[in-house]
Amino acid sequence: MNLPKPRLEEIEIQLLLEGIYQYYGYDFRNYALSSLKRRIQSFMRLEDLASVSALQEQLLHDRLCLERFLLGLTVNVTSMFRDPSFYLAFRQQVIPLLRTYPFIRIWHAGCSTGEEVYSMAILLQEENLYHRCRIYATDTNEKVLQNAKTGIFPLRLMQEYTQLYLKAGGKQSFSEYYTAAYDNAIFRASLRENAIFAQHNLATDSSFNEFNVIICRNVLIYFNQTLQKRVHALFYNSLCTFGILGLGRQESIRFSPYEKYYEEMAKGEKLYRRLN
Repeated sequence: MNLPKPRLEEIEIQLLLEGIYQYYGYDFRNYALSSLKRRIQSFMRLEDLASVSALQEQLLHDRLCLERFLLGLTVNVTSMFRDPSFYLAFRQQVIPLLRTYPFIRIWHAGCSTGEEVYSMAILLQEENLYHRCRIYATDTNEKVLQNAKTGIFPLRLMQEYTQLYLKAGGKQSFSEYYTAAYDNAIFRASLRENAIFAQHNLATDSSFNEFNVIICRNVLIYFNQTLQKRVHALFYNSLCTFGILGLGRQESIRFSPYEKYYEEMAKGEKLYRRLN
């Protein structure tokens, strides 16, 4: 009996994801299926492959193809001072709390190409706190982490980023933080001094420290409920008492098993404080 095509494709996708996990260790098995399906289909068109099974064969025998696939599968849409009201709320609500700590550990989970890491470093420098901070910037994708480490971003974006920086409560001229070179903006090396960029997979890896702040914005929306529950447990167990969790605009701790263990700090900005 022939199975309906959509059902067959879903079976192929599950086999593909299982193969990638078993052979390479990358776990996408609990990513939201509808979002995954769109990315896989888009990649198949680029690679001129007729079926998901053909894609699986290609990926398992060609490491370079896998690397291209990972870039297409992981979502790397980000910007500096994205949602500036979040950063403004962070300045106003969180910074006074952080001043009470002698040393501050911050985890940027799913940092992508690093724009939000540099945004946070700038904010902390302006609040005279960066010198006693350590930012751990992690992502599952090694390629985007290499880009993040350089601190080099397209110059054409700086006008937009300047406006977002000002709306986020920026206190200086944004151009002071980078040097223009041809078509690139090269950000100050001092912004990377207290940042560690490393691979970490939210789907499979465990906690590696206790943090005062965890920022994970616009990542959970790509996970299914099973994986979201796992990540919420990971974050809760990685935060110190009264630690701060920052999520993306479309994300929430509502309906998670940990909702009652947080209080909202800034209405609508998805900043939460872990309760005792």
